Amino acid sequence: MKTHVRLHVNIDHVATVRQARRACDPSVGAAASLCEIAGADGITVHLRSDRRHIQDEDVRVLRGLVTTHLNVEMAATDEMVAIAMDLRPDTVTLVPESPDEITTEGGLDVIAHRERTEAAVRRLAECGLDVSIFIEPDAAQIETAAAAGAHQIELCTARYAVLTEAARGATVHRASRAAEVEAETARHRVAARHAAAAGLRVAAGHGLTYLNVGPIAGIAEMEELNIGHNIVARSILVGLDRAVREMRAAIDRGLL
Repeated sequence: MKTHVRLHVNIDHVATVRQARRACDPSVGAAASLCEIAGADGITVHLRSDRRHIQDEDVRVLRGLVTTHLNVEMAATDEMVAIAMDLRPDTVTLVPESPDEITTEGGLDVIAHRERTEAAVRRLAECGLDVSIFIEPDAAQIETAAAAGAHQIELCTARYAVLTEAARGATVHRASRAAEVEAETARHRVAARHAAAAGLRVAAGHGLTYLNVGPIAGIAEMEELNIGHNIVARSILVGLDRAVREMRAAIDRGLL
């Protein structure tokens, strides 16, 4: 039985608060350090093309500050690949982007964008960088990500998160809601097994909370979880240290 799943805390929304006033506070660097002290195994940020929250200088500061593992999410564009090759985060995670979205809406369609994705992965890997791709828990996407040369895939748990929230709030059809959640959890289990068999490390993230993280953490092949909004939201009420420690405890309960 595995005893640990890495928790990478996404601190994008610390920057969202800062950018609301174009101020200096709250400090993304200070937030990263607090997360590490509280037990986070890594820090994740998304450097978007529109720079709506994390800025280039944030990534530069974090590269010099983070002592655990720095994971930078970005689109598979020439601009972003060049930034990654310059700043050299521990992992680069390729994600889809749309200028109209509030947050990332789903996994990268590696099949539809295979040529561009393969080119980005090749350039990053040749530079000695670890590459992950954020995808849906789908066998064809996993196989294409592996063929593209990725080292890791991050399974998009967005649908699982929506279903667990719906099940929690349901007053009728509770049994059918529970069945939907179990079916989606099983889909992630199968995808994780498939990815591991293809030689890929397995991570997951998107919409995971203190209440729904356990079953995903408990998947045998799961090595890493990227969680941001729920932790940052909780930190407004109880502080970042406690919010991270509570998520760490929720993940560990899922391993029992």
